[in-house]
Amino acid sequence: MIYLNTNFELSSTSGKIVSLKDYYGKYLVLYFYPKDNTSGCTLEANEFSIYYEEFKKLDCEIVGISKDTVKSHERFKEKENIPYELLADPDRTVHAQFSVLKNAKMYGKDVIKTIRSTFIFDKEGNLIKEYRDVKAQGHAAEVLEYINAL
Repeated sequence: MIYLNTNFELSSTSGKIVSLKDYYGKYLVLYFYPKDNTSGCTLEANEFSIYYEEFKKLDCEIVGISKDTVKSHERFKEKENIPYELLADPDRTVHAQFSVLKNAKMYGKDVIKTIRSTFIFDKEGNLIKEYRDVKAQGHAAEVLEYINAL
């Protein structure tokens, strides 16, 4: 379960330690994705990039989180021209906080997978909407439509 005013601190591609509180005063779209440079994650990142300026006009910031390192995120950002922050959660602490992990089998091995999920916070840092187990294609447009209706 996620509580209102949940906070965290993670390393970012800006070289800073970023917390949820840094985005108070704006809407925040916080999305969790499994892995840099994979097809679905690249599609999702690119769609959020396409709409990024429209989100900004609505006083909304986009932030992506995965278990990848900051170095991996920096390469991904550069390769895909991603204009927003990516946060590194290699120990999956924030993933667990937001309940976006699940046990699964992959090639006969037990693994912990990230459930592609998006959380929207209002300008006071309160969680107002969540999307879980989303499909990458078209998701950014759906989120933009929601923010636009606020």
